[in-house]
Amino acid sequence: MQQLSDAELVRRAQKDESEAIGVLFDRHHMRIFRYIRARIFDTQTAHDITGEVFLRMVANIHTFQPRGVPFTAWLYQIARNYLADFIRKESRMKIVPMAEGSDASHTAVNPAAVIEQKLETEATLEALNHLDNIQRDVLILRFLVGLSLQESADSLGKTVAAVKSIQFRGLKAMKVLVNE
Repeated sequence: MQQLSDAELVRRAQKDESEAIGVLFDRHHMRIFRYIRARIFDTQTAHDITGEVFLRMVANIHTFQPRGVPFTAWLYQIARNYLADFIRKESRMKIVPMAEGSDASHTAVNPAAVIEQKLETEATLEALNHLDNIQRDVLILRFLVGLSLQESADSLGKTVAAVKSIQFRGLKAMKVLVNE
């Protein structure tokens, strides 16, 4: 079942084949989690939200219609919508550095290098939060999630040229923000 395309897995999931849903989850879980984790700095909350995204996927899989866009675009739209609702409901979010919980301190010889890396990560995430939503989404999808230009464009409902332009402006803004 692992070798099947997303489109075939969705068709099977729409026929209530639970194994197809499991394969879709396995295939897309980490990318969706990374996307959410880049916006929500608490790892446990990001895991919880990722779970909610996949619950919504299962609940609404019967309504999915390809219409020229890949399944991943639909899945990222669920994630974006859930995140927007979550952030709107949160009056104050806890900021937890992304480096928390990493094993960098176990492998690093130089504690100063570990601290410098942590500060750079925090500065980058802080700068990312000052971008407008579309620039932030493009940079997260491209560089943290690792989607191609085409996959990012499909996920955001934009053209590849638009994603390139947004990416360029976002990177330029990030450089200014990080250097401040």
